[in-house]
Amino acid sequence: MTQPDQKKLDQIARMWSHRGRGLITEMDLKIEKVAIDGVLVRMPFNPSFCADEEKTLLHGGVLTALLDSVFGLANFVAIDGISSMATIDLRVDYLRPARSQADIMVRAECFRQTRHIAFDSGSVWFDESDQAEVARGTATFALTRGEVSIFDAMTQSRVSK
Repeated sequence: MTQPDQKKLDQIARMWSHRGRGLITEMDLKIEKVAIDGVLVRMPFNPSFCADEEKTLLHGGVLTALLDSVFGLANFVAIDGISSMATIDLRVDYLRPARSQADIMVRAECFRQTRHIAFDSGSVWFDESDQAEVARGTATFALTRGEVSIFDAMTQSRVSK
């Protein structure tokens, strides 16, 4: 990958981080790696997302929302010219209880794309020494392509302000 390509990927990552709304902003996501072949994102431990009194069991819905969001980032960096995208299908297999107070790590990739569909896969684990997977996910996204991509629209709106 050339330097300008990596510069664009880094710009996409910054825009993605700043555009979050609602639960995504509460997750305080940190992008650790952004590349065409996949992204790596950290979610710091947040006791508000736990489902038990001891504040050690992460709610499964948080993992699902986290995967969906990180899949979106993987699509943005892997596919040029997207005007919009929507999740068609999202499957999460929970492999063990999400019990820890460590940060959560998510790796996601867009492994196949057609003109109108993107296919993603990813995994979730705690940032601990064993790095045992907590969950695995797959998703399918509907893509809309238009004259102006999301990236170009965000870049143009920032320049015009």
